Amino acid sequence: MEEINGTPKSIEDIKSKDKFTGTVVKTMLAGAAVDIGVGVPGFIHISQLQSEKVNRVEDVVEEGQTVEVWVKRVYPKKDRIELTMIEPLALEWREIKEGMTVKGTIDRLEKYGAFVEIGAERPGLAHISELTHDYVRAPEDAVKVGEEVEAKIIDFSRRKKQIKLSLKAMKEEPVEEQPEEEVETVEVLTAMEIAYRKALGEQSEEDATPSAQAAPSGKSKSEQDDIISRTLEHKAKTK
Repeated sequence: MEEINGTPKSIEDIKSKDKFTGTVVKTMLAGAAVDIGVGVPGFIHISQLQSEKVNRVEDVVEEGQTVEVWVKRVYPKKDRIELTMIEPLALEWREIKEGMTVKGTIDRLEKYGAFVEIGAERPGLAHISELTHDYVRAPEDAVKVGEEVEAKIIDFSRRKKQIKLSLKAMKEEPVEEQPEEEVETVEVLTAMEIAYRKALGEQSEEDATPSAQAAPSGKSKSEQDDIISRTLEHKAKTK
């Protein structure tokens, strides 16, 4: 709700929920006319003078009295302004939309969630599962009464006077760190090395697979091949 500073130039300059300080210029059975400085008096219906029931307009206001008013509706083409002395809600039911973002204050906590004052007719409810992405045992583990929060409207019912909120929808979902995969180092044996191991009688079913043990260390590839070749020749001669 915006409070107008200075005198507005015309009726086209004002909008719903604008706040004015005006002067009562006339009272009548149905309400009162108030000058708010736009050249066209605004009208306050008797039901809009205060929240409690009013029997007589003069019981609340009188001519010449300075009053604070809010624009309820404005019709520029008809030179008509409807005013109210009851401060309007920051968020009317007709303004509520699913998916919209609102700011509010934690009003109270229950075991099933937190009620958030967002300026609507009723506080919105953030279920305990909508407070945070992490598991919480109780709402007080995530939020505190009086804390200012930002939430998203995920559902609402004007008939039931219910507004459902999500606080976690306004927070980035944490990314779980994946453990690094262990890379198994395997050795691929050459045909010569396999033949060498067969000749020595060391061959097993596992030796022929990529997971076989490494060849003797400390020798270069060419030296190992030479040893294998000589071993095979010797094996052939002794048969």
